[in-house]
Amino acid sequence: MNCLLSLSQKRPVLNNSLSCRLVSPQPGFEGKQGLKYYVGVSRETTGSSHLHMQLATIPPSTQGKAHLHENHETAIYALQGTTRIRFGERLENELEVPEGSFLYIPAGLPHLPFNTSDSTATLVIARTDPS
Repeated sequence: MNCLLSLSQKRPVLNNSLSCRLVSPQPGFEGKQGLKYYVGVSRETTGSSHLHMQLATIPPSTQGKAHLHENHETAIYALQGTTRIRFGERLENELEVPEGSFLYIPAGLPHLPFNTSDSTATLVIARTDPS
């Protein structure tokens, strides 16, 4: 049983459905975009209803597949290595995503991640789709 403080009532409210969950990354798999993913927070692992968070790796001199997330936003943190991303209707724009930086991708924007370096890049990815 967890105790929450209701701001409108100014007193604790008991709620049995809320709980923190500690999750270890799940075994890796190759996703539709051709990258390797390690799911952490998702509907399947925690019951999340609005959030998905995972690690992704992009091996040296490889790229994912061009895609878009029609109905959800994505935020990426470059944990290790430097990658690049092409984006736009014709993938006409390009950004470097250096280690230690954040990248925001709005819903509906076509994009293509890639790694031109000689080392594997690791990314933390959060998106507003729990599956």
